[in-house]
Amino acid sequence: MQIINTARVGVLQGSVDLFSDFEEGGEMWTGQGTRTRVERVNFETPFSAPPMVHVSLSLWDMDSAHNVRADIGARNVSAEAFDAVFCTWLDTRVARVRMSWIAIGPAVSDDDWDVE
Repeated sequence: MQIINTARVGVLQGSVDLFSDFEEGGEMWTGQGTRTRVERVNFETPFSAPPMVHVSLSLWDMDSAHNVRADIGARNVSAEAFDAVFCTWLDTRVARVRMSWIAIGPAVSDDDWDVE
């Protein structure tokens, strides 16, 4: 559990098109084995500490002749950004993926100050 000890909570949301390998014959569509795509997402406004980030698939275009295997997540979360990660494996063929995300965390306030 992340306890947000502030009166200001920030919420940001967005989406990122990770790839469209069908059109380009890329490795997610034509490859075999473990394949990963990572896209760095920068927050429009930084948080005062790393937020909680939730990701979901908002578009997935998969080949119906093979099993659908996917693992998604947010990694390397900081107050400024995170990595949106999509992984697949074996013979799964993925044409396109879009991930939507929401970040909730402590917002920067004019009342914040640091004593050095």
